[in-house]
Amino acid sequence: MKWIRGIFSLIWKCYVGVIFALTAVLYYPFITPLLFSEKTKKRAFRVFVVWSWTVRILCLYFVQKRGTRERPKAPFIIIANHTSYLDIFLMYSMFPNEPFIFLGKTEILKYPLIKTYFKRFNIPVDRSNSVKSARALVKASRLLKEGWSLVIFPEGGIPDDDCPKMVPFKEGSFQLAKNMKTPILPITFLNNYRLFSDPTNILGSAHPGVSQVVIHPYVSVGTIEKMSQTELSDHCFEIINAPILEKFPHFKE
Repeated sequence: MKWIRGIFSLIWKCYVGVIFALTAVLYYPFITPLLFSEKTKKRAFRVFVVWSWTVRILCLYFVQKRGTRERPKAPFIIIANHTSYLDIFLMYSMFPNEPFIFLGKTEILKYPLIKTYFKRFNIPVDRSNSVKSARALVKASRLLKEGWSLVIFPEGGIPDDDCPKMVPFKEGSFQLAKNMKTPILPITFLNNYRLFSDPTNILGSAHPGVSQVVIHPYVSVGTIEKMSQTELSDHCFEIINAPILEKFPHFKE
């Protein structure tokens, strides 16, 4: 039975991959010209939102959000746990009216079309090089000043084992929040790892369905200023991790 489910999951991953590739090509001529000027990047964001909805509709992915509807005044930093590539693509249709930029690992640049989109629109972070990492944070600070919000996965990538069990946060996002006096909006993705598991896990779970998302109350600038960087990181980790521990109590052990 496990093998049968695995084969169906593989077929679904292939289907999603084909839809993603075809829509990437379809939207390429609409997005790419907008990426060469800072003045037109927010128009590019709107096309990304349409692209996100296109993939969601064709792949039958729905989002069930619970928690607060209150948002801090933009710009702000969105942080979330990371268990699936679906986390990235859902963000655009979840926050269509709040233009944001991703800070993400340079590994994503190995995909040809995505390289063009990501490098020109978002901020790749090479954590193996301290100078390049510092430059990425400087660029992120500049974009916050220009009114862009940021999306960061503080775990630094999809954990290798026991999804959705979280791993300790890297502190770049909290350094930014403190230095730039920017509020933080924490988000928990509860089941995206089941809807679309890591493609390297060939027979890993994948199927259409409802993404369960918890949007937590934002962490205000006042709260951020009262905490050290480490305290802030631990505080946000506990917020995001709480719904996961509620659903998977064995992770407490």
